[in-house]
Amino acid sequence: MISFALRHRFPGIALDMAFVAPTPGAVVLFGPSGSGKSTAVAAMAGLLRGGSGRLEVDGEVLWDSAAGIDRPPERRRIGLVFQEARLFPHLRVAANLRYGLRRAAGDARGIGFDEVVALLDIAPLLGRRPHTLSGGERQRVAIGRALLSQPRLLLLDEPLSGLDAARKAEILPYLVRLKTHLGVPLVYVTHSMEELLHIADTLVLIEAGRVVEAGPLAELSGRGDLPLARRDDAGAVLDMAVEANDRDRHLSRLSAGGLTLEVPLVAAAPGARLRVRIPAREVILATDAPSAVSVHNILGGVVRAVHPDPTRHSALVEIAVGDQVVLARVTRDAVSRLALAPARDVLALVKSMSVDVLR
Repeated sequence: MISFALRHRFPGIALDMAFVAPTPGAVVLFGPSGSGKSTAVAAMAGLLRGGSGRLEVDGEVLWDSAAGIDRPPERRRIGLVFQEARLFPHLRVAANLRYGLRRAAGDARGIGFDEVVALLDIAPLLGRRPHTLSGGERQRVAIGRALLSQPRLLLLDEPLSGLDAARKAEILPYLVRLKTHLGVPLVYVTHSMEELLHIADTLVLIEAGRVVEAGPLAELSGRGDLPLARRDDAGAVLDMAVEANDRDRHLSRLSAGGLTLEVPLVAAAPGARLRVRIPAREVILATDAPSAVSVHNILGGVVRAVHPDPTRHSALVEIAVGDQVVLARVTRDAVSRLALAPARDVLALVKSMSVDVLR
């Protein structure tokens, strides 16, 4: 478990944030620029002076201002990856990586050199110098160096913010591999929805120095009262299992907690776990079952809540389907015509082509 709290005052903003998250897994701090995300990371790493707070990782207290505990950065066993890779320009990639090994505590045992090289697919880069690498390659090496320091916690402060779309697409699969193959918990800072959707297990929403809400991504993405729902790309995120692949129909059937979806055929065997997103703007609501339609997914559910969105002259409707929640953006007129209100039975129509299979 990660337990973190911070109080700090800067000119123009007062930070007062706290969250708890399970380990292992990835915690994403998400919010607009200037909201305090990077300051929180600096406090975790021991790089922020002043203020008060507490950091506990898997039962070990690294900082507790009230108790007078404040381990220096080098004794916290925390790996840190910045927006810039900050590799040593005079050293080849292999030597940059081995520098991480030299920083490891003497009794620390964890991931080895060859394992890191294989995990991040950087064997072809070992003999090269940093100036010959692409931005994505440099960040992969920086992550590898941080991992080889054998951290109990890995902090990544907007590591993809300086990369173009192609380089981001190149490195995102490695970040997903990192969190699924290792037991090292991650805290990841971003204001990119794409990165959030791929990486987060626990989501911490931050605005103006405050934690608006924290919890599992699947839970928070289905709430129409949170800042995520105000975005054009709002939608429910579900972790689902592949039930079957129908190659004749070119469809796969996915399931999670009483909700079943048919999506275009996926390259994953039955039993595999996938993360999908159902965009709120792609969900159609009905009170009677339609006939002769192309939509594959007609989900029976119950309205959980209706949240007006005056800026878009619309509303966000939370629909409980089994143990899951789907979010739909509809017009205010549709809310009136269908008498949408909590406890109302509805059908959520979801085109198979509109479901985003993230990983």
